[in-house]
Amino acid sequence: MRKWLITISLLSFPAMATDLVFQFKNPSFNGIGQSAHYLTIDEQERTRQKAILEEIESKASQLLRDEENTTLAKFVRNLESRIFSQLSRDLAESLFNSETGGSGGVFDLEGNQISFINTGTEIILTVSDTDGGITEIRIPVGSFGICSTDDCGI
Repeated sequence: MRKWLITISLLSFPAMATDLVFQFKNPSFNGIGQSAHYLTIDEQERTRQKAILEEIESKASQLLRDEENTTLAKFVRNLESRIFSQLSRDLAESLFNSETGGSGGVFDLEGNQISFINTGTEIILTVSDTDGGITEIRIPVGSFGICSTDDCGI
């Protein structure tokens, strides 16, 4: 009896249906939201290309850092530093020592010409770089504790 009641109750309600309509979900095919879809694809492509370029740059800079941090590279930098330090010390001694130093000179350092002259009252140091720029340094002798002769009371 219960089966009949359930069957009658189900048959008493009217059936409702609509037409089946096929639509593409991809905006490229149906045209709805198509421009936003294209913008999303473009943004994804640009982001991917940017990530690839950043990764390439990162690897290149890492290789450069690795190359600069080798034992040989550190040794060469340290040696260059000591050579330039000794060169500047010898130049300073030559400029300020009246007994063994000369009155001037010129030398070339990596394409830059450095000239110096001791006039007795001042030392003129001129640096000419490869771009044509000239830097002139004038150091007064006998003041600020800098002596070029034995008259300073040393």
